[in-house]
Amino acid sequence: MLRALLTFWLLLAVGAGLARAETLVLTDVNVVPMDRERVIPRTTVIVTDGVIASIGIKAKLPAGTPVIDGKGAWLMPGLADMHNHVTSRDDLALLLANGVTTMLNMGEATNAFAGRTRIAVNKGEVPGPQIFTALAVDGDPQYGHLVIRTPADARAIVGIAKANGYSFIKVYTNLSAEAFMALAGEARAQGIGIVGHNAKAVGLAKQLAAGQALVAHVEEFFYGFFPEPPAGDPNAPPDEGRIADAIALVKAHDAFVTSDLFNYRTIAAQFGKPDVVRTYLAAPEARYLSPADRIGWAQSGYQKKAVDLSRRVAFEVRFVKSMADAGVPLITGGDAPSIAGQVPGWALHGEIDAMLDAGLTPWQALSAATRTPGEFIAKTVPGAAKFGVVAPGYRADLLLLADNPLAKPATLHTPMGVVAGGRWHDAAALKAMLDDVAARRVVP
Repeated sequence: MLRALLTFWLLLAVGAGLARAETLVLTDVNVVPMDRERVIPRTTVIVTDGVIASIGIKAKLPAGTPVIDGKGAWLMPGLADMHNHVTSRDDLALLLANGVTTMLNMGEATNAFAGRTRIAVNKGEVPGPQIFTALAVDGDPQYGHLVIRTPADARAIVGIAKANGYSFIKVYTNLSAEAFMALAGEARAQGIGIVGHNAKAVGLAKQLAAGQALVAHVEEFFYGFFPEPPAGDPNAPPDEGRIADAIALVKAHDAFVTSDLFNYRTIAAQFGKPDVVRTYLAAPEARYLSPADRIGWAQSGYQKKAVDLSRRVAFEVRFVKSMADAGVPLITGGDAPSIAGQVPGWALHGEIDAMLDAGLTPWQALSAATRTPGEFIAKTVPGAAKFGVVAPGYRADLLLLADNPLAKPATLHTPMGVVAGGRWHDAAALKAMLDDVAARRVVP
């Protein structure tokens, strides 16, 4: 009965003509739906008005309906970069060309980006992934974030953020306990999510208990949960015996954690080593950086500090693997382009590869980049479109790939095509996006 109703609805929609329903058909594709670890072989996917209408149902379509012959290629959900600092149209194009169809800006997005640009991308007027933004707040101006010092400040900022198109408030290191608790209460009342760092005056245990939905970096547990390292030994790894306690804390509050293995490893590699940053700037993908980002990388403060974090990097690898195996909902992110070595789009692939290097299975790593971000947004952003799974009713954010990503995840690096919000971009169009960005970049 459900199949018959879906077929009738689809025929009614496409029969009304493209003036009323934009339709795209992908035929002969092996679907990796990411609802569970499986493949739907050699089938047809129909997209209508940016939403997946059906899988495996053939319908009579109006003449001129775009049809993409997959020729046995593989179709999976688009990727999600849930921690970046992208604010330019060029960087949005870099994300899309790398198969990223959803992003979360984790701070310093202007109100124009959170509002006007986000709306333009979602309408298809600007190529890019669907955009979510977080307004970063702190207790002092040390890190350049918006300062809120009192509970009254905290309560006021929630409504302002929501009115300006931000989906989240990102809390930062120096926020006072009183301001954090007022912020958490008001955010809960207004339906806006709290994400971010460990606030030193509060601690992750109290933050998650108060409703913080996401820990924005795995290493925040170093500062807000595990005991501080011995004085004079910043490289001392946390006690592995406390990993189980950290996992229990996250699961008790149904919270999410951003896995940023690639980011932390990239930062650690450049401490006290200017030559490493110069290597980052010489990488092929660095030609897509803006001049301002190139300057920012070259002046990175990390290279001026001689700190060995190798043991902490190794601990984080074991920690992420333990969380994944215990069912902690991990999501992928980094810090592109604000951290040297992190180019938008390539950084997301670096994170997936780092998760695989840590021993996560392809299913676990791909879930962190697709299905789990979709679950996070569904839980924290009321009314948001469903995404992260290939299924009827979900946003048509899709990757067409030459190989099965569950068997050969490296195929993610070279998408044959991307569907973003129902709009098809073939490999030639993706390359043109990259070429267009490169043509505007001036490399010193």
